[in-house]
Amino acid sequence: MHFEILVEDQSGKKALNILVPKIIGDDHTFNVHPYKGIGRIPKNLVASKDASKRILLDQLPRLLRGYGKSFAKFPVDYVAAVFLVCDLDDKCLKTFRRELFAILNSCNPKPETRFCIAIEEGEAWFLGDIPAIKSAYPKAKETLLNGYENDSICGTWECLADAVYNGGAAALSSKGWQAVGMEKSQWAEKISPYMDVANNTSPSFIYFREKLLELVETNA
Repeated sequence: MHFEILVEDQSGKKALNILVPKIIGDDHTFNVHPYKGIGRIPKNLVASKDASKRILLDQLPRLLRGYGKSFAKFPVDYVAAVFLVCDLDDKCLKTFRRELFAILNSCNPKPETRFCIAIEEGEAWFLGDIPAIKSAYPKAKETLLNGYENDSICGTWECLADAVYNGGAAALSSKGWQAVGMEKSQWAEKISPYMDVANNTSPSFIYFREKLLELVETNA
């Protein structure tokens, strides 16, 4: 089984490069493709002509159609799937999923595809494993971590920053979005190695894990 995984930024790539092998083992292959932000689904499902900007949702119609055509040419015994992994942010989950499936359904042929949405943000998956955070950051503020409600809409990255970053989210935000992005990448590098993928309490992470395993087991 082979997986093509699309993520919205470098921190997502760093995390998934560590986490995916923990889930699917060494008998399967995958590539993680990072983009430069999530963007928005284009009107009439016509992808942006400027692919060099690498904005994930802007390019998604083109990407899924391309994967559909590529996968159709693979040998019968070579099974591949696309996984889109992105943040929900402030979008309506039901509406967002409907829009994503509209893109998929416009493809002919359709690639095997799963949409896995971190609620509210990717840091929710780290916060689903408090012991991993504490292993990576022994001085993390335990009261703040224990007060987090899994996959709640609460300012997720800010919650993690308040627990592990000196001065919290306010201090990190004051340095600008580039600094925030760099810190998120550090969280991915430091926390992911400690994560127990079988015992994560984030519902959106569990969904991602189970969708990977379902395909692996179906095509074993």
